[in-house]
Amino acid sequence: MTTLYGFPGTRSFRVAWVLEEIGIEWDYQLVDLAQGAHQKPPFLTMNPRAKVPALEDNGVNLTESVAICLYLAERYAPTRLLPPQATAQSARHHQWINLIIGEIEQPLWLIGKHKFALPRERRIADNLAHGQWEFAKIQDELASDLPEQGYLLGTDSPLVADLLLAQTLQWAHHFKLPLSERAEAFRQRLTALPSYQRARQREESLRNN
Repeated sequence: MTTLYGFPGTRSFRVAWVLEEIGIEWDYQLVDLAQGAHQKPPFLTMNPRAKVPALEDNGVNLTESVAICLYLAERYAPTRLLPPQATAQSARHHQWINLIIGEIEQPLWLIGKHKFALPRERRIADNLAHGQWEFAKIQDELASDLPEQGYLLGTDSPLVADLLLAQTLQWAHHFKLPLSERAEAFRQRLTALPSYQRARQREESLRNN
């Protein structure tokens, strides 16, 4: 059985989205961050760093959202969610994933930490403005790299990098940060996918239970 341990609105969503894109049966177990469940057993046994998401998949235990997404893609949908290995397209896919996590997500997480994630006494108001500036800067740098239509590498269907980028841009949308025309169009295309809608429904069901 494949089980995702997570909390709605976090990086858990990107794993839920990959699972729905793959189409296998899976279970979603709530780790209630508001109640501190991530800082107590049994979740601490699964991830001593006390962070979601975590995955159990038929004896394989994993943490770190990107590692989980890539593992799931390699195991269940390698020809659909990943380019062929050891190709230029695969190298560009790795490049995009590193860029998404290291450059695009980083300023958004800086904003998130100083908006709500850190204890109030640790939040620094100036970091909100700094995160906004960094995010605007990387958008300018990527202005011509994002496709006007379709997916990042010109594939017929989304790859893991496409889902990661769209989920990250969705964070920016949630923070009410302006997106470039191409970034907003990309976000809208990807969030219109049935797999995204199903993942949203899974999160809503988890939230309402």
